[in-house]
Amino acid sequence: MPIFEYVCDDCEKQFEAILLREDQEVRCPECSSRSVEKQLSTFAVSSGSANTASPSSAACGPGRFT
Repeated sequence: MPIFEYVCDDCEKQFEAILLREDQEVRCPECSSRSVEKQLSTFAVSSGSANTASPSSAACGPGRFT
């Protein structure tokens, strides 16, 4: 299920909504306004570690290109 980010035009609350259908009505959870704007969101991926380099990732060795 896709999660979309919105901002309310009336109260400026930022929120996320899970939509089951593309034509589903979205309302602000703070003021119940239907005047909301879909925000551009980025795709997030988690690998579990910021440094995932392993010895096998340096196939040619340091400074050697063959």
